[in-house]
Amino acid sequence: MSAMQLAPRTDSDSRRRSRTWALPGAAVLLGVAVALFGTGVVDGNATESGGSGSAPQADPGSTSEMGGHPDHPGHDDHDHDDHAVGDSEAHSEAGHDDHDDESHDDHDHDGHDAAGSPDGHDDHDHDSHDDSDAHDDHDSHDSHDDHDSHDDIVRLTAAEIAEFGVIVETAGSGVIEQTLEVPGEVRPNDDRLAHIVPRYSGIVTDVRVGIGDYVKRGQVLAIIESDESLAPFEVKTLLSGTVIGKHITLGEAASRDRDTFVIADLSTVWIDLTIYQRDLERVRVGQEVVLLRGHEERAEGKISYVTPIVDERTRTATARVVLTNRDEDWRPGMFVTGLIRVESAEVPLAIPTTAVHRVEGRAAVFVETADGFEPQPVVLGRTGRGVVEVLSGIHPGDRFVSEGGFTLKAELEKGSFGHGHAH
Repeated sequence: MSAMQLAPRTDSDSRRRSRTWALPGAAVLLGVAVALFGTGVVDGNATESGGSGSAPQADPGSTSEMGGHPDHPGHDDHDHDDHAVGDSEAHSEAGHDDHDDESHDDHDHDGHDAAGSPDGHDDHDHDSHDDSDAHDDHDSHDSHDDHDSHDDIVRLTAAEIAEFGVIVETAGSGVIEQTLEVPGEVRPNDDRLAHIVPRYSGIVTDVRVGIGDYVKRGQVLAIIESDESLAPFEVKTLLSGTVIGKHITLGEAASRDRDTFVIADLSTVWIDLTIYQRDLERVRVGQEVVLLRGHEERAEGKISYVTPIVDERTRTATARVVLTNRDEDWRPGMFVTGLIRVESAEVPLAIPTTAVHRVEGRAAVFVETADGFEPQPVVLGRTGRGVVEVLSGIHPGDRFVSEGGFTLKAELEKGSFGHGHAH
């Protein structure tokens, strides 16, 4: 019994081992076929294999023995078949994965290289950026060169400064006087004016003075013969002064109803200023007035009188200044300009108006530096009599050109025209 039982086990085992090695090989080939030729070829091979029936009938006895083996009923066949199928599926999936990976890798990298490669992107961006930078550098360099070549400093020697009359002062505080500019006229002082009339009517036999002559009080001006007087009588002045009126000629019949001479003491004169109705509230007695006659002649006085009524025709009032006129330069009949100081304020920084110039369309002051004179833009405030307030641009203690700045401006424009720039 023992020998008979051992023979079938050995033969069955041998067949099972042969089948076990055969099935995995077929599964591997099947997986390769699926990967290479597609699903249709595999289906065709499977149909032919099923039609021939060779696979299940290769060893009929082995199935019976395996199926009826008392120790391992179909265990080995089940395990090996499952393993073969698993290997086939795994191999197929592996082949599919390899195919996908290769296709994906080729597609991704090739497409990325062709359409949007980092190299192409870098070349484009960096080239453009470099060109832009080069352009900016070029523009900046040109602008910098232009700025350097545009030198706004005027350099003068000490001899040239003296020749051009350049005066330098130190900036500091000042008083800004708000003024009201009004027109005016010089008049004789009516309190020092005499109209000379004869005591009797008669014929003028002698005239001893003329217009403009200076006479002293009691001096004889003319002689008249009259029927009302037993002897010729003298016409005398009542005060010392200048003859400003003469209404008598030799042989003329003089009348006591009409003045023959007008004598004015011109050591003082009246300056009658015209005040418009809108400015009356700002003008009052005691205010200081600067009087201008021509370009340089000037004098100062105070308002002594303001008319209480307004002229019906002109709608103006009169403010009067009594002006001392020792040299008699202020002649009656002259037109003058009056600057009435209506307000006064002290400011931290004020400079003469002659120091301000227009440079490149802006108010500027020439400031003294170590290299020369440089125009410094300034912001101006209130303006007074020949003085202007400076709000910003220069500081107290700065050295600036108060006179002679027009020469510096001309030199600056000359240099600017040479560089093709106009100021």
